[in-house]
Parts: sequence; structure tokens; C-alpha cells
Amino acid sequence: MRFPRTGTALAPVLALTVLALTACGGGGGTAAPDGGKPAAPKEVPAVSVQVADSALGPILVDGAGRTLYAFTKDQQGAGNCDAECVAVWPALLTPEVSAGSGTEGKLLGRTQLTEGAVQAKYGDWPLYYYVGDAVAGDVTGQGLDGEWFAIGADGKLVKAAV
Repeated sequence: MRFPRTGTALAPVLALTVLALTACGGGGGTAAPDGGKPAAPKEVPAVSVQVADSALGPILVDGAGRTLYAFTKDQQGAGNCDAECVAVWPALLTPEVSAGSGTEGKLLGRTQLTEGAVQAKYGDWPLYYYVGDAVAGDVTGQGLDGEWFAIGADGKLVKAAV
């Protein structure tokens, strides 16, 4: 049987779902079978962060055009999104992050998480995805709970409503 090639559009959603499930340790926050910590979320090899036009104006996106968000509870560049939070707001985990079109390279960096993974950040903001964003260009996470916002090229939160 032959299926239409719609799977490529779903690949980012499926990848984020797998990442979210991995981030939760697959056991609802319980310890790993060996009695240690749950497994750390999987990192992607390298990511380019760039600026794209959106319904909010110019915002940060990854190389596939997926919106990147900041969590207002993150302080001094350190992530404060726990396992339950990461299930909905997967961190952008990568050992290599590069400045793409429209970004300021000096604002791009990484922060080491306690699990050993490396999260990309822009300015003072560790970067996250929102699992509710189904396709590139979606900004459905904007303003959720008054704590999640897209980020502008200047590294400041975009507080505009969709």
C-alpha cells in the first residue's frame, strides 16, 4: 500500500514527542531501573538558531522554523523547567549551536544542565519548544500561563499577543 508523503511534515512533532517522553524518564519521574537518576533527554547534534517573521513579528526559531520560547522562571541563564514541565516544553538540547540569519552571535550560548545535557540559550534565556506547536511558524505557546514567551533577535521576550 502506498501512503502520501505527509510524514515529513510530522517528523518534528514526532521528534519532540519522543524528546518529551525521554525527558520524563518514561516512568513518571521515578528512578532508573539501576536505582540512579532518570535518563537525561537526548541531545541533537547541532542546531542553528535564526530569526523568522511570525504573527508576533521577528522571533527566534530553529533551523526547521520551529518557534523557540523562554520561561520567565529561568534565572541567570539557568533552566528551571522540571521533568513535568519539560514534557510540555522540551528544552533545546544540543552540544553545538550556531547563529543563523538575523541573530547576534554574542547572545547565543549554552548552559550545562544537572543531568549533563547541554541546553542552548540566547541572551539570558535557555531555549525551549512547545509541544502544542504542530508546524514551523506556529506560536501557540506564546503567553501561556503568563510565563512562556517567544524571543526577539535582541534577546528580549516578545510580549505581544497572537
